[in-house]
Amino acid sequence: MPITVWPVPAPQQGETMSHAMAVRLVHNLTHQSNLIIDLTAGPQLARAIIAARRRSHLQTARSTGWGREAATLIVTGWPFDAGGPAGFFACGRAKLLPGGCVAVLLAHGDPVLPVDVVVAAKRAGLSYLQHIVAADQPPTHGYRAQLDIHTDVLVLARPTAGGDGGA
Repeated sequence: MPITVWPVPAPQQGETMSHAMAVRLVHNLTHQSNLIIDLTAGPQLARAIIAARRRSHLQTARSTGWGREAATLIVTGWPFDAGGPAGFFACGRAKLLPGGCVAVLLAHGDPVLPVDVVVAAKRAGLSYLQHIVAADQPPTHGYRAQLDIHTDVLVLARPTAGGDGGA
């Protein structure tokens, strides 16, 4: 799977992401007027959605159901407590349009957790699309540098018609 490095600031304590991370997620994973389900802590994603003229369902209580309309993008921090991983991804898959994505943001550090999240997502019929690592400083071309990675973003997709999610 491809790994991409995004040079964005770390989130503040108690928040899922920085504003720069929210802007990149919205612009890279959606188009104008797409619906985004916001399951994050903090106002960053909501602000990025408004600025980019997308639509959203904000779920502050992290409840299940997530509105009536299917979405192009669901963004959440992890762990997601409501229903556990299996329940979360089953509900997420049901709320995504074909080709839509779930972006799961994990604090960097646990090498096993991303694998567990991907396995749970695949069991629910989602495909593993991309791994984004967020670091405070961009890598310098031509220099071997230690990245200060603070967040792993796993992007999981609902297959388009005919896909099986097992990729």
